[in-house]
This record gives sequence, structure tokens and C-alpha cells, in this order.
Amino acid sequence: MLDQNFWDDHYKNNTTAWDLGAISPPLKEFFDAIEDKDIAILIPGCGNTYEASYLLDQGFTNITVIDIAPTLIKIIQNKFATNLHIEVILGDFFKHQGEYDLIVEQTFFCALPPEMRQQYVAKTHQLLKKNGLLAGLLFDRTFDGGPPFGGDKEFYKSLFEGAFEILTIETAKNSVLPRADKEVFIKFKKNSAVYATVIKVENQNLVLTDYVTTITTGLEIINISVNTLSNEVLIVSTEEVNLSNAFDLNGVQFKTVV
Repeated sequence: MLDQNFWDDHYKNNTTAWDLGAISPPLKEFFDAIEDKDIAILIPGCGNTYEASYLLDQGFTNITVIDIAPTLIKIIQNKFATNLHIEVILGDFFKHQGEYDLIVEQTFFCALPPEMRQQYVAKTHQLLKKNGLLAGLLFDRTFDGGPPFGGDKEFYKSLFEGAFEILTIETAKNSVLPRADKEVFIKFKKNSAVYATVIKVENQNLVLTDYVTTITTGLEIINISVNTLSNEVLIVSTEEVNLSNAFDLNGVQFKTVV
């Protein structure tokens, strides 16, 4: 189970093969092009957060990092104890509240169980300010087992479109050698004209897709993404999803996850 103990054990035992030991070149190049160094930046699943260190060195003033592993967070808190330009949080990204201009993606999405991917889209959409950006790196390959878990450009586009404007989704040009041609650099702008909501059926042994039409009746739907692993659906719509009518569907009950 990919829970807090799973990740904390990796940091306790220093079994962090995914750790590059430095900021990845595509992210460094992206950061170097940002002119406003006072923007609010969030780095979820931050790991050893070489990205935050680089941003601070470049004069950025408003950085938040969050991770679920206590051993890691204690190390990072000590590292940045005297720096007033960074907030270090031990916590669950999906319960985090805030508003950010930029969310940086670096190995977090690919570390999540695939059943949480629709939730990731809705949560990043929720945390970003109007026209805020989600930018960073995703794997463009498959893996045996996981984590990490892979994907490809077409899947990412189908998952994020509607909730975000796809500004960039291309093979990273300057990845570190072991990841060359295996990473996608993304830059997605929040579509502030829509709501992104994840719904889950609460009744066991029922298939959520059988009820999607009823749940979305009367809504202008921009995109729908169904996750059969978690029996959840991401609904991107111009109006907020209202589940009040859905509770009358022969006792079938739903809940909003994000």
C-alpha cells in the first residue's frame, strides 16, 4: 500500500532510486524563464526538493513544499529553518488548502496509484489561482508494476483537457541521460471558467458509469474521465455538480471526492 509508512520507510532506509540528486534540466530551464519571482509556487510530493533550493537561490520568495513522509519533512525543515521564503508542510496534498500561481510537477503524479489520477486533476485545478499554471515533467513510458507509474502524451491530454488549456505537451529536450526521450514536459493553464469535480459511488458492487448520465443531466459537460480502478469519474463542467438528485436513484449514493 502506497501510504505514509511506505514512503517514510524509503527515506528512513535511503532507498530513493528516483532521486536525481539535483534539479532536472527541463525544470531549471523553465524556472529561468520566469520573470516574476514573487509568484506563489507549490511543489507537491516534494522529495528532497532540489527544485525549491534552486528557486530560492534564484531569488524566488513564495514557495510551499508538501510531502507525506515525516522523516523527509524533518530533514527539509531543518535545511530551511532560517529561510522565510519557504513553507515546509507535512501533510496530504489532497487535503491541502491554498491558492497558487504555479504548481510544479516532478515525480509526484507518477508516484500516485493510478486510481488517484482523476483526483490529481481536480485538486490541482482547485489549488490554482485564475489562469494559474501546472508545469513540469511526466513519464512518457510504461513500467512493470510501480511506483513509478507511466503514461503517454495522448493519455495525459485526454485526462487534463477541459480542466486545463494544454499550452505545452512535448518530449523533454534536455532530460538527464537515463530519462532521455522518456519524459514529457507539460505546461497547462487552469481553465477558470469550469468546475472539475470527482464523484465516487458509495454503494459496493455498483458501476459508476451506469449513473454518469443522470449525475450530469442539465450540465454543460466539457470533459468526462472515468477511472474504473477506483470507480470514480472526473466531471469538467461549466456549472458545479449537484448530487442532490442522485441520492434518489433507487438508494444509490454518491459522494464528492474532490
